[in-house]
Amino acid sequence: MEKHPGLRALWYHGGETSWRHRMALLFEQARKLGWILLKSLTRFAFMFINNCVAIPSYCLYLLLLQPLRIMDSRAFWHIEGVMFKWMLAMVSSWGWITGYTVMEWGDDVKPISEEEAMVIVNHQATGDVCTLMMCLQDKGTVVRKMMWLMDHVFKYTNFGLVSLIHGDFFIRQGKPHRDKQLILLKDHLDNFYHSRDRKWIVLFPEGGFLRKRRDTSQAFAKKNSLPHLSHVTLPRLGATQVILKSLGPQQENGSLGTRDADQTVTRPRGLQWVVDITIAYPNARPMDIQTWIFGYRPPTVTHVHYRIYPIKDVPVETEPLTDWLYQRFVEKEDLLAHFYETGAFPPPKGQKQAVSKEMTLDPVWLCVVQSLAFASGYMWYSVLQYFYCCLF
Repeated sequence: MEKHPGLRALWYHGGETSWRHRMALLFEQARKLGWILLKSLTRFAFMFINNCVAIPSYCLYLLLLQPLRIMDSRAFWHIEGVMFKWMLAMVSSWGWITGYTVMEWGDDVKPISEEEAMVIVNHQATGDVCTLMMCLQDKGTVVRKMMWLMDHVFKYTNFGLVSLIHGDFFIRQGKPHRDKQLILLKDHLDNFYHSRDRKWIVLFPEGGFLRKRRDTSQAFAKKNSLPHLSHVTLPRLGATQVILKSLGPQQENGSLGTRDADQTVTRPRGLQWVVDITIAYPNARPMDIQTWIFGYRPPTVTHVHYRIYPIKDVPVETEPLTDWLYQRFVEKEDLLAHFYETGAFPPPKGQKQAVSKEMTLDPVWLCVVQSLAFASGYMWYSVLQYFYCCLF
């Protein structure tokens, strides 16, 4: 090296260039990480304030409207439903502004949006609920007239009070609670579903997240010679059967169907459809609520597949209903396997290519909803401050 000073200089120069390149990469990574952290903290602060103004405003408005509930309960629950839809729109906007959008496949559910339906969905993460809140926003009155079946833990979240007032049902999982929970569910449906003019009811028949139930489900399937599923788990029958028996019009042959044409206007028609929704995330990476709140994942398109079944084709007795429900989740398995392999859902029978469309939300409408929430929060703060000053 001493005999070749030029080589030594070149070695030092190359080492210095490499060091500078590594430092530049470190600074670039630190800058990106800092920007993600700043953006996440800003989003969290906005959503925290958003909840602090929107949820109390929702509760106070409904408290103020209690006389209307006594005089005209139908009008009261209509207003509550509109505000509930606005609340869910705010949740949808958190993902929308970050680029978390939805691509829709399969049957068009808009034509049946004003009729009664039971919705069954595969369950992978907490983000599934947010995805449904978003993709059902443009489906007529569905969001404001829907009832959710959710895990009882959700009751203790910030949005739990809103769901409790709206009339959603919180179900406790586990074999020791199963029978009692089904009785409570039937009572809940009898007392609140039609009296609050609900039309759609949403449940996750798997009874838990995919990652938590997959091993147990596969062991059960192997023991009972049932299909081996990797992208979904075997569904549980209880809540589905209670809903069908409580809300679906009964026919003599044990299946469900439409009521007679001469029924009175005030008599509920009952469930008319089962909407089977399959949610797929790119690269099989489910999105959780933390992602929606902090927005640290790059813009992501979630894919939602719809399939509609007339209620008359759905059995209600235990064994045939079990077979029917298992078949739906075997189909979900095939749909998801095809999606993860090709990036698209398979085309319907008789068609060569599957057609999808992007679900869109109106940013102006989202801005108006958010503005109303903050204006309401300021109004109620001023009113409460005034009464506080008068009293103290």
